[in-house]
Amino acid sequence: MTSSLTQNALPCTLVDSCLVPYRSCDSSRKLLLFLIDGFRYDYTDDLQNLGGFREIVENGVKVDYMTPDFPSLSYPNYYSLMTVKALRTYRDWSNKADMAAIYYEKIDVEGHHHGPRSPQIKSAVHSLDQALQYLNRIIKEKSMRDEINVVMFSDHGMTELKWMENVIELDKYTSMSNIIKMMDRGPVVSLWPKQDKCEEVYQNLSKVNNMKVYKKQEIPDRYHYRNGRFVSTLTLVAEPGWFIAENKGKLPFWKNSTGGAEGWQHGWHGYDNEFIDMRGFFLAQGPDFKTNFRAGPIRSVDVYNILCRTLGIEPLPNNGSWSRVESMLRSSTDVTRPALIYSLLLSLLLLMQSEIF
Repeated sequence: MTSSLTQNALPCTLVDSCLVPYRSCDSSRKLLLFLIDGFRYDYTDDLQNLGGFREIVENGVKVDYMTPDFPSLSYPNYYSLMTVKALRTYRDWSNKADMAAIYYEKIDVEGHHHGPRSPQIKSAVHSLDQALQYLNRIIKEKSMRDEINVVMFSDHGMTELKWMENVIELDKYTSMSNIIKMMDRGPVVSLWPKQDKCEEVYQNLSKVNNMKVYKKQEIPDRYHYRNGRFVSTLTLVAEPGWFIAENKGKLPFWKNSTGGAEGWQHGWHGYDNEFIDMRGFFLAQGPDFKTNFRAGPIRSVDVYNILCRTLGIEPLPNNGSWSRVESMLRSSTDVTRPALIYSLLLSLLLLMQSEIF
């Protein structure tokens, strides 16, 4: 989901990304990329009943889980996962593509509306699995197993939310007239108090249970957050399962079957990125990945190096760790003929549109 905190979540420490070996583009395979919004790491636990996911796991790589960046919201992690600038030009899709990407939001929407353990989530995961079974079948029919890498991951997980119960109403603890600007509502909220009221607001909110209040210079190092130039004077971080808002009247209801914005939310994300329910997933298969390989945990900032490696692109300096991901990759540098990625992508998109949405 969107957030005005996007520009605040900027990692600040370069690690061993410069050690990533890369190939020339001439020797790279095609890449089909899936970003599944809100897909929690444990949604694939029932592999026996998820044939599409199971085939990818058996033919490729599955990590234990992927830790998102803080805050565990969508847009900050889109930047971390892809580390690219926005595409500002159109291209002719009739030409062969080196990489094609699909973004899928339904898992996140159902998680928010009904909760991560709801029947609606189970149904949405099974619908996605049907599309993956189709994808696997097309790859085999077109003899593309040795030509195309398929990588899929999520931006964050989801946790249960007790709507209307676990709400921290700020106007009960401090005068909102002392706040110049408030951005967002939910697990992480940014406040800019009046300069002469900052300490008063800080002291008032520091007494509130189930929420931590940080002055900019006191934000924990592990969040890699406080040095962002848009970070607020005060940052509020809720405990998992709690929701921060000015008051209950400002809660983000959704349009349910009544036709009005009356639906309660039963799931949310954005909490401490080390909280287990915020963990995402990562799967990959193809000629560059090992077969039936279980990898240890990775972080969202590591994905960029994997994508560069499979595409034969030298990565720019970044915050990812090559040592966390190199074990899942083969060292082969065989040259293969171009894959029919355009026709494959078009077929898959048509299926997802007709059967899932």
